[in-house]
Amino acid sequence: MAKEIEGFVKLQVRGGQANPSPPVGPALGAKGLNIMEFCKRFNARTQEKQGQVCPVVITVFKDKSFEFVIKTAPAATQIMEAIKLKKGSSVPNRDKVGKISWDQLKLIAEDKMEDLNAFKIESAMRMIAGTARSMGVTVDGPGPWEA
Repeated sequence: MAKEIEGFVKLQVRGGQANPSPPVGPALGAKGLNIMEFCKRFNARTQEKQGQVCPVVITVFKDKSFEFVIKTAPAATQIMEAIKLKKGSSVPNRDKVGKISWDQLKLIAEDKMEDLNAFKIESAMRMIAGTARSMGVTVDGPGPWEA
């Protein structure tokens, strides 16, 4: 018989760096979960993603046990890493802070494909391009499907 779900907790934690301090401790403590057990399991599973932002969805069960799923890094974070930015533009429609190529967008879209609501890589690339534009990053040239 399946366990009864009490709720979900969504967090963004750096890979391999989960500890009981905020935001992890208060979020899990409020649900009555074993914080140290989560930290140990999360750090073990994100050892290869050291320092990257890892969104995690924790399923909390009635008996205070839990399971968690680690998602891919946010698109904005991957865009900033790809073009070596510290942060996006505060006024993205006027101030442009960088350029990204369609090849770089394709790599990010392929990485995020499992977490996106898209069936084709072109659709995923358009989503990532929209995120880039909202950060004040210009996408170079026409899309590969327009050629």
